[in-house]
Amino acid sequence: MEITMMFVLFASFIVMLILGIPISFAIGLATFFSLLVQFPTEVASEVVAQKMITGLDSFGLLAIPFFILAGNIMNRGGIARRLIDFAKVIGGPLPGALAHINILANMLFGAISGSAVSAAAAVGGVMSPIQKKEKYDPGFAAAVNIASCPSGLLIPPSGVLILYSLVSGGTSVAALFMAGYLPGFLMGFGLMLVAGFVAARKGYPVAKWESGSDALKKVFDAIPSMLLVIIVIGGIIKGIFTATEASAVAVVYALVLALVYREISVKGLPQIILDSVLTTCIVLFLVGASIGMSWVMASANVPELVASALSGVIDQPILVLLLFNLILLFVGTFMDLTPAVLIFTPIFLPIAEQLGVHPVHFGIMLVFNLSIGICTPPVGSALFVGCSVADVPINKVIKPLLPMYLVLFGSLLVVTYWPGLSLWLPKLLGLI
Repeated sequence: MEITMMFVLFASFIVMLILGIPISFAIGLATFFSLLVQFPTEVASEVVAQKMITGLDSFGLLAIPFFILAGNIMNRGGIARRLIDFAKVIGGPLPGALAHINILANMLFGAISGSAVSAAAAVGGVMSPIQKKEKYDPGFAAAVNIASCPSGLLIPPSGVLILYSLVSGGTSVAALFMAGYLPGFLMGFGLMLVAGFVAARKGYPVAKWESGSDALKKVFDAIPSMLLVIIVIGGIIKGIFTATEASAVAVVYALVLALVYREISVKGLPQIILDSVLTTCIVLFLVGASIGMSWVMASANVPELVASALSGVIDQPILVLLLFNLILLFVGTFMDLTPAVLIFTPIFLPIAEQLGVHPVHFGIMLVFNLSIGICTPPVGSALFVGCSVADVPINKVIKPLLPMYLVLFGSLLVVTYWPGLSLWLPKLLGLI
């Protein structure tokens, strides 16, 4: 019975993905079809609905709509432009200055908004015209923007890490947030090395140093935006508020900042809220469907079956973690990050813990791995957004992306096999 349920679950899911059915519906329908093996139609439909509803009945999930709303406010509130100006002060004198500015701005804005796609759209939308004016190759410029935007999924606050915390059974959000800093910096600075090498080889211009007064003005303009990270992360670590309450604080702070900057008006708020509601509905429907699938996989003993299949190498952590990474890299090419985290965490985490891998370290490895998938064809959301804002066809971006993929894969191996990179900060702060 268990084998049959598992076969129906995965076979129907793969078939629906091939047919182009939206992934949320594919997950929900695959869950329903697998339950038909054991229950009548009415009972199966009731169980699916019940698991979706109970799965969403979590206080922690309130952080998702709040962070989405905060990200939308920041995206339209002039924060991205100020962070780009700040990045110019830091990255201006480096070879290929605009590429470095793009990467730094993605790290800053992605960290504040918690969304890779928002960072790709906001930063890419500002940087693309400037890079074209400076005679940067459009494919290279778009590739830099696409490859660097996922750094914000690791540098906190990150909605994906909150989601992992929930599905992993309550891994400390504060510990996950602190663990994401160094891997996120590794991703960004690794890409800066590649961008600098390509820029030097192609002779892209080096910007001049900002003058003292202009530089100071840009730094001071960016400080209120960057204070958001300090307030949110500091409040969580000090126990002043939970991650969910921190997301609400982020909304209020971002709204006040945007109104002070006069980049948005009170009349424009309903549209921002409506857009956030639509995005939230999509994400939470996906979360509910994925939680239902996770329950079926647990009922069908999928984690045990996977562990049994790996019994020959289960005592060799290096091989098991390498296999996990290969599977997740493949999954990331056709599945978005959120459902992949929800589906594969319950399967792989118990096995990883048997190997002595800390849940915080595994969470960072998982998110780092799957964040690469949003930059890869055929369904990478950041890939499509980055190409769209730069007005560049995908085939013009793939070649300049290849060396950046190599850096991302190399950084993933470092994160996987050097636990201290992820765990040093949480341990230093007494969070684990």
